[in-house]
Amino acid sequence: MTKLSVNINKIATLRNSRGGDVPNLIQFARDVQSFGAEGVTIHPRPDERHIRYKDAFDLKSEVYTEYNIEGNPINKFIELVLDIKPTQVTLVPDSEDAITSNAGWDTINNKDFLVDVIKEFRQNNIRTSIFVDPEISQIEGAKETGTDRIELYTEDFANQFKLGNKKGIKPYAKCAALANSLGLGVNAGHDLSLDNIKFFKDNIPGLLEVSIGHALIVESLYLGIENVVNLYLHKLK
Repeated sequence: MTKLSVNINKIATLRNSRGGDVPNLIQFARDVQSFGAEGVTIHPRPDERHIRYKDAFDLKSEVYTEYNIEGNPINKFIELVLDIKPTQVTLVPDSEDAITSNAGWDTINNKDFLVDVIKEFRQNNIRTSIFVDPEISQIEGAKETGTDRIELYTEDFANQFKLGNKKGIKPYAKCAALANSLGLGVNAGHDLSLDNIKFFKDNIPGLLEVSIGHALIVESLYLGIENVVNLYLHKLK
């Protein structure tokens, strides 16, 4: 079964928009786990516009499932992850002013940098994953970095699926199969939703984990968070 990790950045955004501590991020993390989510994901950015670095530390003792911290491995981020030692760190090459992640790593041209960063995390028993586009060369490059897993950047699939083009799954399936053959675990995320998650999961071999935030929170506004978490879990079985 594919694990569901709930990205709670949007909850932090909502909290920060008003000031104060409502909604309470810690309580929300507790709740989604109690509803069945198998992981909690955060993506702190340098300007702390949603998840604050303090949140990352506060969540450490509250996440009893898998704790996944995403981000661009600048020095401050690396220090944060090494201090907290989450279950998994997902490396994302986003710029400081990016609204959301919008591309995977160039694993070929950034090989030396990624090798060094990943080595440090693995020496501290932190599972590593790197955000990649669904391109064969990037999967092959990822293998050379020493990462444990890749996370497939699924925005293009989601856009194609919305237009009725189910063939958009093909490069993802090919890349997942290659990753499996190379001994890399396969995660996925970005614009996955209740509409497309079952089709994606059914066509991606060895899919270990999906990280879903924006769509899950939007769907929960209409359907309720406990119900939505369980709908995802049902589709991922």
